[in-house]
Amino acid sequence: MATSIVKHFFLSPPKPIKAYHLYSSASTPPSDQSHIVSTVVSLLIHHRSKSRWTNLRSLLYSTKTLTPIHFSQIALQLKSNPHLALRFFFFTLDNSSLCLHDLYSYSTIVHILSRARLKVQALSIIKSALVSRCLFDCNNAPVKFFEMLLKTYRQCDSAPFVFDLLIKSCLELKKIDGSIEIVRMLRSRGISPQIRTCNLLISCVAKCKGSCAGYGIFREIFGLRDGDSKVRLRPDVHSFNDLMMGFYRDGEMEMIEEVWNEMERFGCVPNLYSYNILMALFCGEGKMREAEKLWEEMRVKGLRLDVTAYNTIIGGFYKSGQIEKAEEFFKEMELGGVESNSVTFEHLINGYCKVGDVDSAILVYKDMLQKDFRPEASTIGMLIEGLCEKKRVSEALEIIRNAMRDVSFCPSRKSYELLIKRLCEDGQMEEALKLQAKMAGKGFEPDLKIYDAFIEGYKKLGNDQMAATLIMEMSRTQK
Repeated sequence: MATSIVKHFFLSPPKPIKAYHLYSSASTPPSDQSHIVSTVVSLLIHHRSKSRWTNLRSLLYSTKTLTPIHFSQIALQLKSNPHLALRFFFFTLDNSSLCLHDLYSYSTIVHILSRARLKVQALSIIKSALVSRCLFDCNNAPVKFFEMLLKTYRQCDSAPFVFDLLIKSCLELKKIDGSIEIVRMLRSRGISPQIRTCNLLISCVAKCKGSCAGYGIFREIFGLRDGDSKVRLRPDVHSFNDLMMGFYRDGEMEMIEEVWNEMERFGCVPNLYSYNILMALFCGEGKMREAEKLWEEMRVKGLRLDVTAYNTIIGGFYKSGQIEKAEEFFKEMELGGVESNSVTFEHLINGYCKVGDVDSAILVYKDMLQKDFRPEASTIGMLIEGLCEKKRVSEALEIIRNAMRDVSFCPSRKSYELLIKRLCEDGQMEEALKLQAKMAGKGFEPDLKIYDAFIEGYKKLGNDQMAATLIMEMSRTQK
C-alpha cells in the first residue's frame, strides 16, 4: 500500500521546489562537449578493469571538462551496473581535480544505489554528503538534500526507501531536527516513511530530547493529534515498545501503563519485550502481586520466557526481601533450560546478603565463578559486608584478593574500610597496612575512619607510641 501511494505521488505534478544554482535534470551539456559522456561510458563498459582507470584518467586530464551533470549522465547510463557506477564515483572523488561534485551528482549516485538496493553504500554516501562543508553552507543540509532527492527521483527511476535512508543517515549523525522536518515534508504530501524508520525516529527523539518529546513525535507520525487526517501508517508493537522504554529510562513510570493501554486500543499484541518493560515497572515499584499476575498472563499467552524476564522478577523479589520466591523462580529457570547470566547470580547474592544468609550467598558466588562470571564491585561489597558482620574477615579478605586479580576491578571505599576495621580489631595490623597500601594505590586517601581503625588497633595491642604517631599524622592531614 505504501509503495502504491509513493508511486502515485511521484507520477503527480510535484510541488514547487526552491531553486538551486545547480544543473537541472533537464540540462544537457553544450553540443561541443556532449561527446565526453558517450566516450567515458564506452571506456568504462568496454575496457578491461586494469586499463580502464588509467585510460580514463588520461582522457579526463586532457579534456578537463567533466562537470557534475556530466557525471550524473554517465552514472545514469551505468545504472544497470551500479557497482561500476559506484567505482566511477569513488574514482572522481579520489581525483577531485577531474570533477567537483555538487548536490545534484551526489543525489544521482544515491538514487542509483537505492534503485539497486545497495542500502549500505547509499547510506554511507548520504552521510558523507551531509557532513560536507563543500555541499552545504548552512544548517538545513537534510532538507536541501531531501529536496534534491525529490527533484531527481523520477529521472533516476529510484526506490521510495531512498528517503528512509536519508532519515536514517540524519539520525545516525544526530541531526534529529532535520529528520523530523523531512518526515513532516513527506507527510504533507500524504506519504509515510517505513514503519521501521518511524520507530527509529521515535526512539532517537526520546533518547535525545526526552520521552515526552518522543511521545509527541509518535502522535504526530501516526496521525493521533486533533484534526490530523493524514494517517497512512499504523504503529506496531515496536513503536509502543520504544515509547515505553523511553518512559522507563526517564522514570516516567505512570506513562508506561498509559502507553500499554493505548497499545490495547490499537489492537496491537504485546510481545515478550513489551511484557518485560511492564514487569520491570512493577518490580521496580515493589508491586510483586501485579508482577506475578503479569507472569501468569505471559504463560497463558505462550510466550517463551527468557533470561531477562526471569532476572527481572528474581530481582524484584530479592529487593522486596522475598528471597524464597526468588529461589523458586531461579529453580524454575534452570528446569526450563533457560541459561542464567551474571545478572541472575548478582540478584541472588544480593538477596541472600540482604536477609543475612551469607553462607548461601557464598555458595552462589562460587557457582558464579565456576561459570566464569565476574561479579560487580557492589556485589563483592555486599559479600564483604555480610562476612565482616559475621566476623569472618579472613574469608572476606580472600574474596577481595581473588577479585583484585582482575586489574580492572576496583573495590569500593566502604569495602576497604570494613576490612581494615575488622583486621585492626583482630590485631592483624600488618594485613591491615598491606590492604591500606592497596587502597591508596586505587586512589583512596585515608580518612578519619581509617585512622581511627588503626589507632584503636594499636592501642588494643598496647602500642601507644604508634597510636600517638598516627594521631599527630591525622591532625596534620585534616587541617
